[in-house]
Amino acid sequence: MAGSPTVSIASLIPHERALWLCAIVFYGIGDTVTTMWGLSTGGVAEIGPIVGPLVDGYGTLGLFTAKIGSFVVFFGVWKLLWLPLRLAIPLALSVVGVGVTVWNLFAIVPAL
Repeated sequence: MAGSPTVSIASLIPHERALWLCAIVFYGIGDTVTTMWGLSTGGVAEIGPIVGPLVDGYGTLGLFTAKIGSFVVFFGVWKLLWLPLRLAIPLALSVVGVGVTVWNLFAIVPAL
């Protein structure tokens, strides 16, 4: 469509560090902190098919292991890809991180 703005993944190349920062803040820290907060309330459980059993079996150690392990895998994939395709990794982690952090907050607040 003529005149409509288009955004390509290539336009995000100058923002790669910001995408990784957002991924760390929301996927790494936001999801982890809100998950731990939710679990501490007693009225919230981890329902993730991979993280749930790890948290049930190993508690916080399972949560940290899953989070660190996923970052290592995603970073490894990121290193193997080329620009601009590799920007999809921190972009996806950022979007998922914001989503699950907000989801966790919606689950926690009513349980308080």
